[in-house]
Amino acid sequence: MLVSIVIPCYNSEKSIRQVVDLTLAEFERLPGYECEFVLVDDCSPDGTYAEIRRLAAEHPCVHGITLMRNFGQHNGIMCGLNHARGDLVMGMDDDLQTHPSQIPALIRKMEEGYDVVYGVYRQSANGPIKNFTSWLNRVTAQKLLERPRDIETSNFWLITRAVRDQVIQYRNYNPYVEALFGRMTNRIGNVTIEHHAREQGSSNYTLGKLAKLWLSYFNYTVLPLRMVSCIGVISAAVGFLYAIFVLVRRIVVPDVPAGWSSIICILLFFFGLILLTLGIIGEYVGNLVLPANGTPQFIVRETTDEAGEES
Repeated sequence: MLVSIVIPCYNSEKSIRQVVDLTLAEFERLPGYECEFVLVDDCSPDGTYAEIRRLAAEHPCVHGITLMRNFGQHNGIMCGLNHARGDLVMGMDDDLQTHPSQIPALIRKMEEGYDVVYGVYRQSANGPIKNFTSWLNRVTAQKLLERPRDIETSNFWLITRAVRDQVIQYRNYNPYVEALFGRMTNRIGNVTIEHHAREQGSSNYTLGKLAKLWLSYFNYTVLPLRMVSCIGVISAAVGFLYAIFVLVRRIVVPDVPAGWSSIICILLFFFGLILLTLGIIGEYVGNLVLPANGTPQFIVRETTDEAGEES
């Protein structure tokens, strides 16, 4: 059985060779399985693609792709999924935190009949800030994407060919692959794995990129609009009740001075609420306009061989 290893690469010149070598060694110990690599260079400023080309020259199972500009991790994954040919498709990182030694655990779990399997880290090797953002991402995903509480996601996953075939039908410019997996099937499993420390460099996710990733949730849920509607109804009710209170107090105690400071506070609150609402609506409108204008998920500049043609 062929397993396609999809790895989005960015500034991984010093680590990607070790990822490939260790993964090949693991598959040599897995009877009945073989692998191919789809390495997607997300327009790295270093020599990542040059190293991918060297790996492709040494190993026929390595297929490299480089994009015309930096599209982001999940867009790179979508590119890799479009070029994957395996019966199973595995997602990994390029920094050895999703360590190849854990591959057998995911495959054994998949053999139980799941469509999607996520590796769940026994203990995270990330720093406190990254752990906090991961926790926040998990909590908001459970609420916004209606993800089951007993399912955790990670960057280390394995899916069937059938799930891959459906996911690549999604053409929106701002994808979030874990949300797409959840839309395709409810046969999703977790397996506990070890999370390894990063051996080279630091995380490529800036605060801006994390915010953009979080905003991609808006492509898969209308819950923020419903929340704003509920807040609007509650605010209107509170305002109406407060107006009655002010009127009654004015009748009962005519000498009470007008509360200018409270009025300003109320105005600021409601103006802020209106701007928040407009911002949320703007996100939805943007998610409609950009695909309508033909904004692409990714643009391939070059591939290392004919595997670059879409399967």
